[in-house]
Amino acid sequence: MQIVTDTGMDLSPEQREGLDFHLVPLTVTLDGKSYRSGIDVDPQTFYELLMKAEGLPTTSQPAAGELATLYHQLAEVDSQILSIHISSGLSGTVNAARAAVGMAPEADVTIVDSKTLSGAFGWQVEAAARAIKAGWVKEKVLAVVDQVSAATDTLFTISDLTHLIHGGRISHMKGLIASLLNIKPVIGVEKEGGTYVQKGQARTFKRAMQKLVEIVGEQYAFGSVLRVQVMHANNLEGAQELKGLFGQHFDCKWLPIGSIAPALGAHSGPTMVGAAYALAANYPELP
Repeated sequence: MQIVTDTGMDLSPEQREGLDFHLVPLTVTLDGKSYRSGIDVDPQTFYELLMKAEGLPTTSQPAAGELATLYHQLAEVDSQILSIHISSGLSGTVNAARAAVGMAPEADVTIVDSKTLSGAFGWQVEAAARAIKAGWVKEKVLAVVDQVSAATDTLFTISDLTHLIHGGRISHMKGLIASLLNIKPVIGVEKEGGTYVQKGQARTFKRAMQKLVEIVGEQYAFGSVLRVQVMHANNLEGAQELKGLFGQHFDCKWLPIGSIAPALGAHSGPTMVGAAYALAANYPELP
């Protein structure tokens, strides 16, 4: 079995080491020029471009034909393909994959809607890749991906709502009101539809990061053992501060701090910090 995934997910170089999967890129367009996220532009370069841009970026999903071409190529080696994609509640990539399946009948494609993005999405890809590498059968691979999905949550905050409002990822009116009031939201990803939900808010960015950790504390008691990966757009200082807050309140099994992909940063803007996290006891053992 082979894995196809997209650049709505994030994995650090350390996590990627030894894993085999095939990436289709989401596209970011900035000031009239298009870049394949993670291929034509890396996070650092993208945020440098973003800071100098005259307009706001837009993104687009992979075309069904692009996915179908990849399925064709992979099926020549192994017809069984696991295609894991960014939440259907945030992108049309899953629908593109479904359309692509009809264009590549020789491929036996199983599509998984991750119902999330970034680090949490990466954890699902990592689990699948490690399981396939260990020789697990498809049903067992899918089961472990489901376990990772069920165990994992995402929370993030931003100090500027401009990019989220522009990208249509939150209610325009609510975002506008929050922006006028200078409120910093804490946003999560709900599991049923994989869409953004506001979990809390604060008047300052520092307080919003504290609120984020408090929300995790309402879910899992302070002192719990958590698997945690802090992610950021172009805000390493904020990411390190958020990591410190987690470390003050939880016994953390850390994964490397990571930068979110350009296609995600286009919607969050450069201030975003957040975390993928799971109660360690609920996280499946991976090979």
